[in-house]
Parts: sequence; structure tokens; C-alpha cells
Amino acid sequence: MFSRLVRPQSALRASAFSPTSSALSRFQTRGLHRIPQLQHDAYYKENGIPEFMSPEAFDFSWKQYQSFLIEKLNLLTQDTVDTDAKPGELLVKYSRRPEMASVFNYASMAHNNHFFFNCLSPTNTKMPERFAKDIVDTCSSIESLRLDFLATANAMFGPGFVWLAKNLEREGMMHIFCTYNAGSPYPAAHSRRQPVDMATHSPDAPLGNQFAGSMGAHAQNQKSLAPGAVDVQPILCVNTWEHAWMMDYGISGKEEYLERWWDRINWDVVFDNYNAVNSVRATRSATRNRSIGML
Repeated sequence: MFSRLVRPQSALRASAFSPTSSALSRFQTRGLHRIPQLQHDAYYKENGIPEFMSPEAFDFSWKQYQSFLIEKLNLLTQDTVDTDAKPGELLVKYSRRPEMASVFNYASMAHNNHFFFNCLSPTNTKMPERFAKDIVDTCSSIESLRLDFLATANAMFGPGFVWLAKNLEREGMMHIFCTYNAGSPYPAAHSRRQPVDMATHSPDAPLGNQFAGSMGAHAQNQKSLAPGAVDVQPILCVNTWEHAWMMDYGISGKEEYLERWWDRINWDVVFDNYNAVNSVRATRSATRNRSIGML
């Protein structure tokens, strides 16, 4: 299926996160976190994601890896008030609690990985006309968005996710940005952001992308958006962790992986995410108005 398919090594890698029988038993009886059901889960299990991800790679990067994340999350939250809290709730709740870094990391990674797989389709999908118009108004063309997005993802050195997000403050404005490791794209979790690749950027130098990154030694523990930060809501992402692409495409196959990923985006889901931002904006506006009325 792919120009680079590494079968022998993939089998070895697949065992790295394979839950043991005892782990599966704990997963079934401990905690309430579960693996979300993907729309085309049964098809992907048998066929993989055509022209993008083999059945083995899908099993490893979704079923096995997501099982690993959820199992760890259940172990960390068992017998606590967080037993039935959703990963998205946990990553926001503990983004400013350094002592709860493990819960944040597993919750955020589980959320990000699901976001990635939920925006995939087994076939090409057509971008809704209204969304296509907004893309053209914001990015000049769909091709321009594609080139910018894939270039950003291909240049990203290190594991993480690359996001397309809608600006909550300026209607129609969209942004492309990276989050490293298990970093969260949500403004509410900004204290667990690493705005740049800290391996190549001095912490004293001006920050480039104010809303990208992960938790780390340079994460700021503050209660409001950092100066220059943008309040955004993600609508699409691609997983750049090596385990998502190296099994099918080999050590130098990231660029091909990204090109094929673009052709398997479920634009209907992305458009739903795009429209959902309006409800987030409305909720925040209502809350702000109520607060003003109380002054």
C-alpha cells in the first residue's frame, strides 16, 4: 500500500504498548474512562485507513496507544473525584497544578490523539462550500492553507500535534500552530504550553508562537492568557508523533505521511468543529455579560 512499509520492526513496536491480560482486566474494572468509539472503527480495524494507514498502524497508534493512555488515566484517578471526569476536563483542571503533571499529560494526550483520529475519513470528502469560502477569505486559497499546514508539520522537530484553530476574538480568523509532546491547544490550559521548541530557542528571547507547545521547565504558571496570546478553539489536527507514521512510512517518510493525511481529512467533522466555536463564543459572551451585570 505504501512506498515504505516496515513489517518486521512494526511487529516489535506493536508489542511495546500491548496491554497485558491483567492490564486489560484492570481497564475493565477500574475507573470509568473508556476508549471513544470512532465512526468507522470496525472498517479501520479490518482495512486500516485506505491509502493512509495500514491496519497494523491503526491498531498500534489508535487502539493500543489509546488503551495505554486510558489505562494510565484510570490508574491515576481511581477512587478520586476525577474517576468519571473526561480527559478534556482533566487537562484544564490540572494545567496549573505541577504536582498533577501525570494526570494532565495522559489526559491531554488521550484528548489530542482522539481529536486527530476523529477528523479522519476512509474516503475523500468534499469541503463544505461555506467553510471553503471562509478558508479562502482567511488564507487566500485552500491550497495555500494546505501548503502552510503541511510545511509547519513537516518542519516540526519532535513529537506533538499541529492544529488549525478558529479565533474566538476575531470572526473568520484562523491560525496554524504546534503543540509539543502532550501540550494542549486550549487557552484554559495555557500554563501547560511550551510556545517554542526549547531545544533551539533561548528562554530569554522573544517567543514566536504564543499559543503552542507543552508543559515543561519554561511553562508559565499564570491565570490569564500570556501577552500576545490568541484565544482560539481547535477544529483540526495532525499527529506528528513518530509512532503514528514511522511504521508505515519508515524513518524518512513523514512528508509522505502528511501528504496522504490531508487527503483523508473528514471535512464534514472539521466544519462541525468550526461551527461549534460559535457556541463557545456565545457562552463566553453570555458569561461576560452576566458578570458585567453583577458589578
